[in-house]
Amino acid sequence: MDKYGLIGYPLGHSFSISYFNQKFEDENINATYENFEIDSIDQLQEIIDRNPNLCGLNVTIPYKEKVISYLDKISPEARAIGAVNVIRVTHEKGGTMLKGFNSDVIGFTLSIEPMLERHHKKALILGTGGAAKAINYGLKSLGLETLTVSRSEKHGTIQYKDITPDVVKEYNVIVNCTPCGMYPHTEECPDLPYDAMDSHNILYDLIYNPDETLFMKKGLAQGASVKNGLEMLLLQAFKSWEFWNSKDE
Repeated sequence: MDKYGLIGYPLGHSFSISYFNQKFEDENINATYENFEIDSIDQLQEIIDRNPNLCGLNVTIPYKEKVISYLDKISPEARAIGAVNVIRVTHEKGGTMLKGFNSDVIGFTLSIEPMLERHHKKALILGTGGAAKAINYGLKSLGLETLTVSRSEKHGTIQYKDITPDVVKEYNVIVNCTPCGMYPHTEECPDLPYDAMDSHNILYDLIYNPDETLFMKKGLAQGASVKNGLEMLLLQAFKSWEFWNSKDE
């Protein structure tokens, strides 16, 4: 039986395991999907060694960037982004070959594109991790100018204290790529001047548990358009399956 899985830490909120195991059951695919919760990316090789029938992995927080140095190949898009969230595992006579891909970009761009209007020209990206890198790449591919927000001083970013009412009016697409507001911390939200928002703003949250985060609720109260990360996850899952089963080099 083929095996697929997810590496990350922690994995209590994982969407993928239920999605793929249901898919395998519904489509009579002789495969199983399991979570590999690892507290160090160094444990990746141990997972590979212990699972000779492993065909593919998804990668989540905090390993989307760290995993790259463990791969044999990486797709041009994933290399340009600097983050990997899908690994195809192929077994050859000489050993195991790992190739990295990124499905975050296509999942996100297909999900947010229908929401965009002419006045959406600039975007704030909250967070600096692997997902944020993919979101930045995706927004730029859609023609938006981006600005990244970090909790600490980092080159090329601004901090939350710098986000004035004028900033959220100019950068009227705001994407939360942080875990702030994720269950069980549902009473938390990014520190933004929500009162300055209006119907010109889009608030997109990569979080999908809860369905409506406090970040989204505060935007809705001001008339903003909001969306959570569930559709993006579904689109990512479709793309993961394609990557795992593609025959490219």
